[in-house]
Amino acid sequence: MENIIIIAIVLIAVVAAVIRSRKHFKGGCCGGSTVVHSEKKLTEPKIGEKLLTIEGMHCENCAVRVENALNRLDGVACRVKLRKKTAVVSYSREVPDALLRGTIAKAGYQVTEIR
Repeated sequence: MENIIIIAIVLIAVVAAVIRSRKHFKGGCCGGSTVVHSEKKLTEPKIGEKLLTIEGMHCENCAVRVENALNRLDGVACRVKLRKKTAVVSYSREVPDALLRGTIAKAGYQVTEIR
């Protein structure tokens, strides 16, 4: 009888893991809905560029969320590379590192390095 209970618990855990993984690989790990990508280009001359390393991005929705959050900042245009877990931030006015870190933190991710 005890073996049946243990097997049932393990089966439930495996089924739950499979369901979660399937949702993740379909791009729904971050709330289950598709995020609309908004591409932005600088309207003023670019004065610099920063490379941010970001932890916590698991799927394309995560990358789009980070990109959209940074693109909302004035004078900033961003492009995220999910596989490298990086964001290339071009800017036409000085942007403090703390602002970039805070913006990404509000989106639910963490900057580990800024170069």
